[in-house]
Amino acid sequence: MPYAGWSDFSFDGIGTRWEISTPEPLTRAVRQLLLDVVEDYDRSYSRFRDDSLIARLGQDGGSISLPAGAADLERLFRTLYRLSGGAMTPLIGKSLEQLGYGADYALRPLGEPLAAPRWEDALRWDGREISASEPVVLDIGAAGKGQLVDLVAGALGSSGIPGFVVDASGDMLHHGEQPLRVALEHPYDPSRAIGVVELRDRALCASAANRRAWGDGLHHVLDGSTGRPIETVVATWTMAATAMEADALATALFMVEPNVLEDEFDFSWLKVYSDGHAAFSAGFEGTLFS
Repeated sequence: MPYAGWSDFSFDGIGTRWEISTPEPLTRAVRQLLLDVVEDYDRSYSRFRDDSLIARLGQDGGSISLPAGAADLERLFRTLYRLSGGAMTPLIGKSLEQLGYGADYALRPLGEPLAAPRWEDALRWDGREISASEPVVLDIGAAGKGQLVDLVAGALGSSGIPGFVVDASGDMLHHGEQPLRVALEHPYDPSRAIGVVELRDRALCASAANRRAWGDGLHHVLDGSTGRPIETVVATWTMAATAMEADALATALFMVEPNVLEDEFDFSWLKVYSDGHAAFSAGFEGTLFS
């Protein structure tokens, strides 16, 4: 737990481990509320279950209506799709499946890398409404876990919890007066840290090629325009006002230069390249170990 004397509520959801830390133990009602928020999100957006809303798009295309937060996802993904020249796209799901990262977790490539379909050709996304001209595998994972962290934090706030830390396996949101020191995991050795940052009333998210890796150089951060894993960057960290933005920008840093993102987003960042050197923004307040 982040602070001495705080209580932890831990559970599994959307395929990851959650740790909710609060000054006092959560009531049974609040715990159930958090579980319901996570289950509702999974039932809407998971590409790993055949009863989710977006699964219908992969079966026969057609149209679906998503929860209200879909409009925020659309705006964010549309901006990053434009800034990345199509490399970052919510249509990356079929490309991931082609490389073996599908609902069965087989992790066995089905063939050569497959570029994602162009958004403008295959998908119409207007707020909550989505329609596809062909079967598509929508994957909002680049921002979805972060958005769910925000939703869980919102549920805690509406329940009158005065301070908390939401940690979804490294995607974190802090709310409270006392800053939290967070270690930055070494991209090649999870038992070590490359530095520490202080987090207060902001979100911290990371993306790393080693987190979901398999086979010969295969991992989950793909260039949608080619369907191939990105090889030039190994890890990124971002801090922003919301976990949704921090989560998405951590992925975007794999394929977009930081100064391009800084023109449209208010965030700080750290980026570690595959040749071992690191770069970071002036606002990324922390300590990197030599």
